[in-house]
Formats: sequence, structure tokens, C-alpha cells
Amino acid sequence: MEIVSVTVEARNAEGKGPARRIRSGGKIPAVFYGPNQKNGGIALQLEEKEFAKKIAVLEGSALIQFESTAPELKSRMVLLREVQSHPVTGAVLHADFYEVDLTKKLEVTVALHFIGKPAGVEAGGILQPIVREITVKCLPTEIPAFIDVDVSALGIHDSIHVEELQLPGGVESVYETNFTVVTVSPPTVEEVKVEAAPEGAPVEGAPAAGEEAAAAAPEPAEAAKKGE
Repeated sequence: MEIVSVTVEARNAEGKGPARRIRSGGKIPAVFYGPNQKNGGIALQLEEKEFAKKIAVLEGSALIQFESTAPELKSRMVLLREVQSHPVTGAVLHADFYEVDLTKKLEVTVALHFIGKPAGVEAGGILQPIVREITVKCLPTEIPAFIDVDVSALGIHDSIHVEELQLPGGVESVYETNFTVVTVSPPTVEEVKVEAAPEGAPVEGAPAAGEEAAAAAPEPAEAAKKGE
């Protein structure tokens, strides 16, 4: 797998005020922690542009290597664990990095890529992914960038379950039940609703009220004869 390299710096000042100053300077405050780190980890910062270019574009989990002049950070291998973003602008406010042991397996989430056009879609069905990522267990160096799921053979009502996924060597899926990953649903038919005519509205083909009264009234000549 590809290892992403980013440059980080240690920072001493913590708190909201220093964090705002860091962000105003085009950098992102972050923390580095792990099983061997004490006192809540090590505070650090990195360039916002480098984060956007190398880390924000990552799909799923990826191994990241720190480059730094600080001995406690240099060459550390980490995973991005959490990102806090501004609720309105979406700007990254803070990032958490977790150190990993390259010799021990860990659980991470990996994105699914659905490839091919299902036979059921050709017949008018609709491809419906149920999940777009799954949890897998593997060594940090074997984390796949994504997992391909070939849906070409799926007909209408067919599904692929997590047990059926083809995973790379050394990677195993983590689940309790054999859940559905993707399915092809039958085409939906919209029901055409016919609105009932409002009370008192004329029915098509029936005479209007005035016409009905006119039809019931006797002709003038007939009325004259009756009056003779």
C-alpha cells in the first residue's frame, strides 16, 4: 500500500486562543497519541494546504508517516482517527492522529467501489448500495485503499453479502451478522391518482343544471294547446 508522508511540527501552546492563532496562520492544530504516549499525547501542527492535498482526499483509512525535526514525531507511523470541522464553512479545526504498531493487526474501515453494470439494471432495476464501507482487520501495511465489488452478475432482487466479498490477502472482514452490502431493487411504478370530482361539479357527458331544466320544460306550442 502507499504510505502518505506529511510534515508536522511540535507545538507548546494549547487552548482555544493559541489554536485560533495557528489556524489564522494557515496551519491546523492536531494531537498525536497512542498506547505508548502518556498525558494525552503530543500536541502538533501541520500546514492546512498539505493536509488538504494529501490527507483530506484519502478514502477510508490510510497509513501516514510523519516527517519532522522533532525527535518524538519523526518517522512515526499513524492513522487519522478524527477530524473536527467548522459546521458552516467546513474548514478543518483539529485533527487526531493515532500511532500504530506495524507488527500488530488492527481494525479499520475501508471504502467499497461498486464496478460493472448489473444485469438487473439493464432490465430496468435499480442498484442500491446498502453500505459504502466495511470494517476489516489487517496489518497497517496491508490496509487496502478500497475494495472492488463486482455487481455485473446481479439480477433484480439479487444481493451481495459481506461474506461474499473478495478481499486482498491478509485482510479479513469484521462483522457479527452476514449483512447485505448491495442489492438490485425492482423498478418502481408511480401510482396515478385520480382525484374525485368536487360535490356539485358536472359529470362528463351529463347535462348541466340549466340544460336539464330546459329539457323538462314543455315547448311553447304545447303549453298554448293546454291553455285553450
